[in-house]
Amino acid sequence: MNIPSPALVTQRAVQRLPRIPLLLLCAAYLLPGLFGRDPWKGADITAFGYMTAIGEGRGSWLTPLVGLLPPDGPLLPHWLGASFIVLLSPLIEPALAARIPFALLLAATLALTWYSAFHLARTEAAQPVALAFGGEANTVDYARAVADGALLALMATLGLLQLGHETTPELAQLFAMALLLWGLAAATWRTNLARAAVLGALPLLSACDAPNVALAAGLIGTAICARSADTPMRRFAPWIGASTLASLLLTLALQHARWRWEFEPDAAQLLQLGRLLSWFLWPVWLLVPWTLWHWRRHLFKRHIVLPLCLALVGLGTCIALGGSDRALLLALPPLAVLAAFALPALRRSASAAIDWFSVFFFSAGALAIWVVYAAMQTGAPARTAANIARLAPGFKAEFSLVRLLAAVAGTLAWLALVRWRTARHPQALWKSLVLPAGGVALAWLLVMTLWLPALDYGRSYRPWVQRIARHVGPSPACVAAPGLPRAAIAGLEYFGGWRVDARPDATDCPVLLRPDVDHQAAPPALAGWRFVARERRPTDRDESVLIYRRTAASTR
Repeated sequence: MNIPSPALVTQRAVQRLPRIPLLLLCAAYLLPGLFGRDPWKGADITAFGYMTAIGEGRGSWLTPLVGLLPPDGPLLPHWLGASFIVLLSPLIEPALAARIPFALLLAATLALTWYSAFHLARTEAAQPVALAFGGEANTVDYARAVADGALLALMATLGLLQLGHETTPELAQLFAMALLLWGLAAATWRTNLARAAVLGALPLLSACDAPNVALAAGLIGTAICARSADTPMRRFAPWIGASTLASLLLTLALQHARWRWEFEPDAAQLLQLGRLLSWFLWPVWLLVPWTLWHWRRHLFKRHIVLPLCLALVGLGTCIALGGSDRALLLALPPLAVLAAFALPALRRSASAAIDWFSVFFFSAGALAIWVVYAAMQTGAPARTAANIARLAPGFKAEFSLVRLLAAVAGTLAWLALVRWRTARHPQALWKSLVLPAGGVALAWLLVMTLWLPALDYGRSYRPWVQRIARHVGPSPACVAAPGLPRAAIAGLEYFGGWRVDARPDATDCPVLLRPDVDHQAAPPALAGWRFVARERRPTDRDESVLIYRRTAASTR
C-alpha cells in the first residue's frame, strides 16, 4: 500500500545550494580554533596529555602515562593524535598536530551526514507527491536539497560547537556513529562500501569507549534490516549482525565495558536534563517533532525509522549517564537528518520565525562580542573593561591584525547573508537553516579570533603553570602531585616540562603540590616539607594548589 507523502515540493524548491559559499561556510566552522590556541582545561588537555606522552617518547604506545597514571579510557583515540605528533614533529607544534586528525574526523562527520540524508531522500517512500500537472521535484535534486538541509542543521546545533573542536575520544565516537548511519542509509546504492562502513563502525565505537552504544545501535540496525520490505536491506542484516558481534568481542577483549545507569529521575535531574536538551539540540529539536508529525504514517519507512532509532540510542545513553552532554553528541547526525525531512512540510510562518530569531539572536551576539573586544583593546566601555579585569585578573590583551581581518570578513559575510535572506524569498528547501548555521559559524569565528587570547588565558593551564614555576624552578628532578586532577597534571607536564608523579604514594620528589581544599585556612604543616606558596588559576577561585619543598633534613 502506497501511503501519500506529506512532501509537496516543486522543482523550483530544490535549487542547489551554491557549492563555493557552502564550502566557505564549512571552512568558517571547521578552521577557527584549530590554530593558535592551547589545549583547554578538562577532557581536552587530559586526552592531549596522553597523546604527547606517546608522541614525545615519555610513554609507550601500549601504556601511556600522565603523572605515572594510566588512562581511564581506550587507547585508539590517543594513538590517532600521537601519530600526527610523531609525523609532523618538529615542523608543527604538538597541540596543532594533535588537533589535525580530529578536525578531519569532524569534516568527515559533516560529509557522512550529508550523504546519509542524500541516500535516504532517494528512497521511494521519501519522495514528494506527484503533482497533477507535473513540475514535482526531480529525485536527485530533491535528495540534494534535503542533504544540504541536514548539513546545515548539523552545523547549526549548539552542542557540536565546542565538543566538535576538541581532541577527545567522543569525536571519534561521533565519526563512528555518522559512519554507521551512512552505511545503513547507503546499503541499497553502495553495497560493498556500506558493508565495509558498518563492519568498521561498531567495532570503532567499542574501541572508543562506547560499547553500550555499539551494542544498542547494532541490535536496532539488525532489526531494521531484517524487517525491511527492501530486499537489499534484508540481505544487509547478517552484515550488521556480524559487526555487532565483533564489537562485543572487542569490548570483552579490551575489558573496558562500562554498563552503568546514573540517571535518578528527581525534579532537579529532570530540570537539568531539560536544560541540556533545549540548548544542546538547538535548532533541531524544533524540527524533529515537525518531521515525526507530518511523516507519522511513514514512521517505519527507512528514511524515518533509521535516523530516529539511532537518535534514540544517543538520547538514551545521555539519560542513562545522568545527562551527559558528550553522550548526547552521538545523537546529532541522525537528528540532523530527521530535521532535514521537516523542511518539505515546513510552513512559511515557522520558517520566518526561525529566520527572524536567528537574525536578532546572532546579530546581538556578534555585537556583544565586538563590544567586549573593543573593551579589551581600548578600555571602553569602562564597565565592560572592569568586568573583564575582574573575571580575568592579570590578563593583558593582545592585538593581531590577522585575527581582526578574519573577524571583519566573517561579520561582513554575515551581513550579506542576512541581507540576501531578508530581501529575497527563495523557494529552496534549505533556506530556513541557512541563517542558523551561518550564525553559529559567525559566533564561533568571532570567539576564536577576537576572544582567543582571553579564552586561552581563562581556559588554559599555561598561566597557572607559569605562576607555579616561579616557586618550583626550571628543572626539578620531579614534582609530586598526588590528588590533583589529570587535566592539571597534563598541564604541568606539557607547559612546565616537568616529570610529574601523581601516584598516591609519591614521596621521592623535591617538590610537592597538594590540592588546596580550604582556600581560607592556613596550609597544613607536613613533616619533612616546608610550605612555599599557594597558587590558584587566575580565572578560577576554586582551583588552587599548595606548594611545598622538601626540607634539607629529610633529604639525608
